[in-house]
Amino acid sequence: MAHHALASQESYNPNHLLDILLGKMQLKNDAALSRLLEVAPPVISKIRHHRLPVGASLLIRMHEVTGMSIRDLRDLMGDRRTKYRLSDAQGRPKPEDRPTTDKAQAGNAAHH
Repeated sequence: MAHHALASQESYNPNHLLDILLGKMQLKNDAALSRLLEVAPPVISKIRHHRLPVGASLLIRMHEVTGMSIRDLRDLMGDRRTKYRLSDAQGRPKPEDRPTTDKAQAGNAAHH
């Protein structure tokens, strides 16, 4: 059974967040919550069993339906990270986005 990296944080408890949402939205069960959030019921189950993290799009959807801030939602599930990093390459410019050399710029100017 694969666990995601966030699940290794001791404070991480997505069940607390889901339970708070059930109460706040006066829903009877996870099936009703999945309908409200417009996700398939297995998504909620996988989150409860720590097989799937609460992703950004789901967090945004929770924000939209509850009016709660993203920070508050993350706090409720114990996500204390201040930044998200997808990979070491995140934030680096792509090779085609890097500044071109003077020689290449001169060549481009000749074509315009």
